[in-house]
Amino acid sequence: MAELFLKPGREKSVLLHHPWIFSSAVSEIKGEVNSGDTVSVLTSGGEKLGSAAYSQTSQIKARMWTWDPKEKVDEEFFNKKVQSAVEMRQKFIVTPECSAYRLVFGESDGLPGLITDLYDNVLVMQVLSAGVEANRSLIIDSFKKIFPEKNIYERSDADVRALEGLPERTGFIWGQGHQKSIQIAEYGIRYKVDFAGGQKTGFYIDQRENRKKLRSYCDNKDVLNCFSYTGGFTLNAFYGGAKSVLSIDSSQPALESLSDNLLENGLGQDSSRSICGDAFVELRKLRDRAESFDVIIMDPPKFAPTVSQAEKAARGYKDINLLAIKLLRPGGILFTFSCSGGISRELFQKIITGAAQDAGCDLQIIDQLSQAGDHPVLTSFPESIYLKGLVCCK
Repeated sequence: MAELFLKPGREKSVLLHHPWIFSSAVSEIKGEVNSGDTVSVLTSGGEKLGSAAYSQTSQIKARMWTWDPKEKVDEEFFNKKVQSAVEMRQKFIVTPECSAYRLVFGESDGLPGLITDLYDNVLVMQVLSAGVEANRSLIIDSFKKIFPEKNIYERSDADVRALEGLPERTGFIWGQGHQKSIQIAEYGIRYKVDFAGGQKTGFYIDQRENRKKLRSYCDNKDVLNCFSYTGGFTLNAFYGGAKSVLSIDSSQPALESLSDNLLENGLGQDSSRSICGDAFVELRKLRDRAESFDVIIMDPPKFAPTVSQAEKAARGYKDINLLAIKLLRPGGILFTFSCSGGISRELFQKIITGAAQDAGCDLQIIDQLSQAGDHPVLTSFPESIYLKGLVCCK
């Protein structure tokens, strides 16, 4: 096994069990190594710290598999990691009311670069790092052992694969090869999920508990859902008794799926409107028409994947929330989110505070939201806290 030596003083984060080793922390590599290979990680003085997956092209030069220098990264290792991740969900998260969960959440489950979601009888797997790519067959075998009756579909088409020097790859790995969408259940609502072509792995599972929470605010209310995608928050607003819901999204196919989901559930047939367009533009049009709403959901895409993009993203978050606050009726409720890794919870709250000040009003934060528990936060890996949400009263 090749050896990766850290520069003097750069071992602290590894000792604190942060799983990433950046290229700037690497002193030298001894031995033959290819992208995806497991390497031994050592301090500048030669003390072994554990094993990691090496990446030839990424700025994250290595991702830790284990902090036990004696532990082998082999078939048994991956069996244990996958089994442990699945058992945690089955013990604490899984409920008969829902048929979609995240089974593996990368670094938080000790498998950096692996995302696996369960949609009823289909597992959707994303391979996002060179280390997982090199051990892909072992990981697939682990899932086959635990879920022999499930189909496995691969969605390794995320942009981050390019940073690892990996090409895109999609398609069935195991099971029936004709199915490209599936219906799931979530707290009394049915959704059609396009796992082959939809955003992420087809659905925003991480918002599951927040969608349910929205219901209690919507009885007999006029609701605006921005960046609605296929209607997760829209359906829950109607399920909670909303009088009307206006959904805005830039994707016409997503809005068509939203309509299909409403029809399937018998919701909002006479009181649902949708607009296909840029939310920033459409919100200004609503403002100019003096429209207003009792509840507004603001769940935009990732504006700042990294901290370096935070300043520019902050302006976008402020603008969109300022418009939302102006459209909100007195006593109204704003559900607002950021899924940007580069925006901390503290910064997000400052942004919302600034938007409220510019709108000339005060907001009360009555709840703070995050990702569902099947997207666990690893205490030694703050990057795993990515979804920040606030429930605000005007």
